[in-house]
Amino acid sequence: MVKSVSKEGFVRFLPLGGWWGHVVLAQRLVIKTRRGDVLGVVGSKPPHELREEDRKRVLEIKDLYIDVGATSAWDARKKLDIRPGDTIVPDSPFTVMANPDLLLAKAWDNRIGCAIAAEVARRLKGVPHPNTLYVVGTAQEEVGLRGAQTASFKIQPDVGLALDVGIAHDTPGAEGDEKLGGGPLVVVYDATSIPNRGLLDLLLDTAKKLRIPLQFEAVERGGTDAGRIHLNGQGVPCLSLGIPARYIHSHVSIISRRDFESTVRVLVGLVKRLDRRTVNGLS
Repeated sequence: MVKSVSKEGFVRFLPLGGWWGHVVLAQRLVIKTRRGDVLGVVGSKPPHELREEDRKRVLEIKDLYIDVGATSAWDARKKLDIRPGDTIVPDSPFTVMANPDLLLAKAWDNRIGCAIAAEVARRLKGVPHPNTLYVVGTAQEEVGLRGAQTASFKIQPDVGLALDVGIAHDTPGAEGDEKLGGGPLVVVYDATSIPNRGLLDLLLDTAKKLRIPLQFEAVERGGTDAGRIHLNGQGVPCLSLGIPARYIHSHVSIISRRDFESTVRVLVGLVKRLDRRTVNGLS
């Protein structure tokens, strides 16, 4: 978000979530003002003028700025109506890649979680199952799981399923087996929650019956909305899963459409099996 505007008309900004300075530099951004979108580019000192020790240093967002083409603070504030607190988003259009199974776009983390949840609800419409299904798109997960806390307090769920992305490790230099096209990615541990064992076993059995291969990940830093949902009331059986994605927390990330489809299928099957007796047996 916008932090301030310099007297020369350059915009200083703050990260919302885990942005790394190196992936932000030289990228196109859009500042969302009340009058409309303002395009800008992230700038910094040219490499020709960097000292040798500066070339080796990780760039910090506090040292970067956004050039919106303004000539003064008055120009940026009055003409473009840029104000502190305005949201900034990457300028990165959705693209189907040469391999049509792979989809490139900004913010798959976590727009794809919302898409999975919506599609599960759509496929369960008019289909007999023993549940009342709530589909929630939470806010501010990246800055403290805040929306998950208020949403779970509002709904008081019996079971919570957090849908997110995981990190694909099928690129050069990556360490791990998770890959695009390998199926749903199940979180067996993260820094905010450990899945309910009974719910995890039920998911594994459902995937086996549907012949859907699963992948697994452990996240030692960071977490998902399950980290707040499972603490609601006297405790809620929770599980976090989703799909692998390449290059998360950057301007572009890549997912597999096949992973989306298989995750929707296993979730539909899981919801159908969560009757009262089964849910009571989870706690």
